[in-house]
Amino acid sequence: MACIVALEVLKRECAVTVFSDSKYLVDGVSKGWAIKWKRNDWKRSGGVRAENVDLWERLLSLIEKHNVKFLWVKGHDGHQENERCDQLATEAANGAGLLEDVGYTVR
Repeated sequence: MACIVALEVLKRECAVTVFSDSKYLVDGVSKGWAIKWKRNDWKRSGGVRAENVDLWERLLSLIEKHNVKFLWVKGHDGHQENERCDQLATEAANGAGLLEDVGYTVR
């Protein structure tokens, strides 16, 4: 979600490098998985429905507007900016007033 919100803030076409400790995010884009899932009506290999389709759709739409490069960094490994992002995300998740993820469904 942080990647989506950050890209949504951009008001004009930009070249952006996204650093993330999420292999799912980085590989989902860099290896073309999300585009393939979308082409296959959001089905992954084996016919399993992809998760977070609403978020992948938003992200793919934003990636089309910008020149975005995704780089993976190992989490909790001393990467200063990644450690700070983790701290902020934890504080936010433990805080009050969280928005409901209307696209999320519990299995």
